Amino acid sequence: MNEITPILLLGAGRMGGALIEGWKRTDAFPQVDLMAVEPHPSFVLAASDVLLNPPELYYSRARTVLLAVKPQVWKAAAAQYADLLADDAVIVSIIAGVSAADIAEAFGGRRVARIMPTTAVAIAKGTASIYAADPAVRARAHALFEPVATVVDLKDEALMHAATGVSGSAPAYLYAFVEALEAAGVTAGLPRNAAQQLARATIAGAAALLADSGEEPGELRRQVTSPGGTTQAALEVLMGEGGLGPLLEQAVAACIKRSKELAG
Repeated sequence: MNEITPILLLGAGRMGGALIEGWKRTDAFPQVDLMAVEPHPSFVLAASDVLLNPPELYYSRARTVLLAVKPQVWKAAAAQYADLLADDAVIVSIIAGVSAADIAEAFGGRRVARIMPTTAVAIAKGTASIYAADPAVRARAHALFEPVATVVDLKDEALMHAATGVSGSAPAYLYAFVEALEAAGVTAGLPRNAAQQLARATIAGAAALLADSGEEPGELRRQVTSPGGTTQAALEVLMGEGGLGPLLEQAVAACIKRSKELAG
């Protein structure tokens, strides 16, 4: 046992399960140091070495508690489990919109870190925005997520709303873009299978080049855009009035608005 483990996951659905996969992939924490409370575990989780739905007496052993339940039931989870936890357990919340103060109050004044991760933590290529007022708790959050994500610290908790719009929800924006690109390929006459292969491999390759090259995205865009060529013709649509820039500003603003509504 160390100051981080055992780790208790309250909720091991999509995101909690992704974290377990990422930790296993990177050998960050032995699965025997993980406990998970999940009423509907996946087959992979059920077949793992994670201690699934442990007896209540085990909860007090947890040094770190990852709050990963659905937003609408987090208060019920706090009411059910808070009294079972060690007084010095650290609560790490990945619930969008719920403040650290509200979580700390619901968990009996325990120290809290808030995280906005992406599901790519499952393959150790995630992103995690972190807010924690206590430096020791921030370090705990880093230890949890650095093995599986690029970590960004936020000094102001209010910025978690923006981080949700730019990062936490952004994978869905990319998937929607790829869906639309595939559909456009089919409309242009490509067989569906060809449109899917071309769109997915192209976007994945471009993202990998952006990550590996260290170049600014604008510079990479210029490198593949010949003046007066086909790419420029397409970009005049995508980057024109009402194009990607304004649309993404509106999308991020809508996400932030909803995050604030969830915060109450």
